[in-house]
Amino acid sequence: MKMAFEQYILLFQQLVPNPWMQALVLIIATVILSKITQVVIEKVVIHITKKTKTDVDDKIIEQTKNPLFFLVLFIGFRLALEPLGINSIVEKVVESVAAFFFIYILGSVITISIDSWGHVLAKKTRTPVDETLIPLLQKTVKVLFFIIAVLWVLHIGEIDITPYLAGLGLGGLVLGLALQDSLKNIFGGISIILDRNFNIGDKVKLESGELGEILDIGLRSTKLQTYDQEVIFIPNGQLANMRIQNYVRPTRKVRVVVNFGVEYGSDVDKVKKVVNAALKSMKDVSDIPYMDAVFTEMGEFAMLFQARFFVDDYKISYDKKLEATQKIYEALKAANIGIPFPTRTVYMKKT
Repeated sequence: MKMAFEQYILLFQQLVPNPWMQALVLIIATVILSKITQVVIEKVVIHITKKTKTDVDDKIIEQTKNPLFFLVLFIGFRLALEPLGINSIVEKVVESVAAFFFIYILGSVITISIDSWGHVLAKKTRTPVDETLIPLLQKTVKVLFFIIAVLWVLHIGEIDITPYLAGLGLGGLVLGLALQDSLKNIFGGISIILDRNFNIGDKVKLESGELGEILDIGLRSTKLQTYDQEVIFIPNGQLANMRIQNYVRPTRKVRVVVNFGVEYGSDVDKVKKVVNAALKSMKDVSDIPYMDAVFTEMGEFAMLFQARFFVDDYKISYDKKLEATQKIYEALKAANIGIPFPTRTVYMKKT
């Protein structure tokens, strides 16, 4: 293929021996090719992309069609300078402009893809972090590609970029150390979003013991609203490494347990029957997977039981626990089953 290309070059030089005419022909051919590329994109490619299910390709074509036209144009200008043997600043300027257009096209494709990925992620999560994270990633990509473009231009200009790279690395190290905690929290926030361990509104219990609902997930911290109506701000870097109990996963159904005791000598089966009847009389409770009363322990002054049932939504679990406690007390009292209080028997010995 390389030999065929060289043969075409030789044939072109034989047909057009004058270097200036060669340059003019190349410029005209480049302009024509650029216009053809632009027409094909506008008349054919855009028409095809409109039929696809996604609008990502439409945005990419719309964003890059004009830069692509100028990229082809400047590549042709660069080729046109070859026959003239011009090795000056003009050649380097043309190469630099072409490099900028190439980097711009590549960066546009990536930023549009990130935006599309962000919308898909936003549909799967209920966190406002997407609105902050996606623009942050887009800006980071733009800055990164701008730096690459500048370094490429310096390379074209035959400027030694080693000192700049060393300075950039040192500056990045200093900045990274200065922003270590902030970056840790930001990446922790990204990890929380991707793992989807919890969403806004979920009831969670932290490893440190705090219990409440997720109020907001920010880029640097997460807000937890406790049931005392207090808001706790937790750094995402710390939260990402913490063990968290989520009461909403895998479902919003939770178990409610009410501990109670009856006096010794009570009929165990009767206690179970009375308490089970009291539980079944309650509304918005579930017997799936079970609803029962169990004899758990012989305590110091009472026979200890547990009443266990489920509610379909964790938000009513506390109210149902209070209701169940009252109903169990009333049912035991109506059935003449004694509820003891702590007692001690003291024996006095005469001396």
